[in-house]
Amino acid sequence: MWMGACTSSIGTWMQEVAQNWLVFDLTNSARWLALDVALGEIPIFLFSLVGGVIADRMDRRRLLLGSQYVQMASALTLAVLLATHRIQIWHILLSSFVVGTAQAFGGPAYSALVPSLVEKEDLPNAIALNSIQFNVARVIGPVLGGLALKYAGGAWCFGLNALSFVAVIYSLFRLKVNFNPARTGESILKSMQQGFRFIGTQGAMVTLIAIAFLMTALAIPLITFLPVFAKTVFKGDEITYTLFLVMSGVGSITGALSVAGLGNVRNKGQIALLALFGMGGGIAGFALSRNVILSCVMLFISGAVLMCAFAMISSLVQLITTHEMRGRVMSVYNVAFRGGMPFGSLVTGYLVPIFTAPAVLAVNGVLLAAVGLYFLLVQRKVAAL
Repeated sequence: MWMGACTSSIGTWMQEVAQNWLVFDLTNSARWLALDVALGEIPIFLFSLVGGVIADRMDRRRLLLGSQYVQMASALTLAVLLATHRIQIWHILLSSFVVGTAQAFGGPAYSALVPSLVEKEDLPNAIALNSIQFNVARVIGPVLGGLALKYAGGAWCFGLNALSFVAVIYSLFRLKVNFNPARTGESILKSMQQGFRFIGTQGAMVTLIAIAFLMTALAIPLITFLPVFAKTVFKGDEITYTLFLVMSGVGSITGALSVAGLGNVRNKGQIALLALFGMGGGIAGFALSRNVILSCVMLFISGAVLMCAFAMISSLVQLITTHEMRGRVMSVYNVAFRGGMPFGSLVTGYLVPIFTAPAVLAVNGVLLAAVGLYFLLVQRKVAAL
């Protein structure tokens, strides 16, 4: 399963490099780039809660397989359109929405599947190790994607991504899952209401979900607008963009390995909030830097503390949640975590042409640092965990 997911993630990052560069190259607009990212994340708002209920009612492996088939078909379609020189911006936007819809149903199933494969005390390590495979892909994928984009063309990035789904589909067919969903006559709406009630009774859960939203809304635009920095601020090309992605990915691997090394550490809430503060400083430092080496250092730091905060917050949410509610709770968490991405990208994309990318990203960093300090020093529900 780990190798299959890693292979698929590498392909996904190859496509992301090509797709972001292609959108910005076709339109020369930060707003179109933001819209493409947003369309990939908006389905999380629309369908993820329903996906969480379904993940608690059916074989999660089958739900994941359906999600993989849709994403593979979408990547293959874009590869053919680009190879035949028929690609238009609306093709890319539609594909992003379709892929986001598939992930809205597959995401809660995947999040709920991980705890059923490991013991409870090993959960933080499992989340960290799962993050490692994702971030190994963040390093390898952009390198391969950048090289393929420059020397072979974007169609190869999309085509190889489609091929990469074969590995994860094969892994899912071989996976044995110890989860039998209970039969229920309740409506989907009532099941969703039960999930919300459970979240409301779990103390710091609401705050954790709010922090997840703020974290992605303020931090993910850094990754989204790297093509803008590479092309307009540093006057670089695909290789400059790839270098930035790789440094962020190497930082994330370092952060994930650090979390895995710590194991089931105490004071997870304090560690997460300190990481948020450090992440804000790293983002602001990157935005204000005009030196490529310093910018790479800032990206490394930002990637490391982002992964630390993500692993700690995800672990706390999973540890608080009961098994029968896991799909629904994780769908709400995914709505917040993934939902912050389109919100942050759209707002940042609207502001960048007005105030410039460095100014807007610097403000994002300062706000993120302020969020970490607020929950660390004032509203201390999470800091007490």
